[in-house]
Amino acid sequence: MQAYTVLADPEAVAQAAADLVEERIRARIEAAGVCHVGLPGGTTPARCLELLSRKPLPWQAVHWYLGDERCYPAGHADRNDTMIQQRLWSRIAAPEPNRHPIPAELGADRAAEIYSGLIERIGVLDIAVLGMGEDGHTASLFPGNAATESPLPVVPVHDAPKPPSDRVSLGLGTLQAARQRIVLVTGSNKHEALLQVQQGIPLPVSRIGQSHWFVDRAAADVK
Repeated sequence: MQAYTVLADPEAVAQAAADLVEERIRARIEAAGVCHVGLPGGTTPARCLELLSRKPLPWQAVHWYLGDERCYPAGHADRNDTMIQQRLWSRIAAPEPNRHPIPAELGADRAAEIYSGLIERIGVLDIAVLGMGEDGHTASLFPGNAATESPLPVVPVHDAPKPPSDRVSLGLGTLQAARQRIVLVTGSNKHEALLQVQQGIPLPVSRIGQSHWFVDRAAADVK
């Protein structure tokens, strides 16, 4: 059973998601002393991370991972870790060893191999924050792409329908194993995919398991 919260606009979605992430980080640190969080790319998630950076959290106890990365050179403006550095890591007291970018500059296959080892060492993510594309993809798991069926913890993605064609993504099994999944969806262009999710059509984002969805009125087509 999915949990949907419909909010007025992208700002409200970002704020509500940031509040829930803060709550879950605090709870996990209280229970285990450390929290492992998977982070997304995208515009709405970027605002969520910016708002999260304002929270008075014990940042030294949080480890950060990426849901996916584009195979561009390190520091490229279109890499997800560039956005995350700007919106979150540069704004908080996050120790360098707690930041775990995907080394996508090494190529999809090698980067996925290295990052799989890291994910295997931590066991499971405590929180996976995700977005959804117009086609129902999440992270870089696209409908019909072979990477979606891979059993690897982290998968190389080739022939992605959006540039760049080579990417690295957390595997479906890794997302399914996360203790908490939070999905942010905004914009009327996401309505058809959201409707398919609600109808049980097995899009990649539908297959990650029970999640808390924060959706704006445009995506939900609520007037």
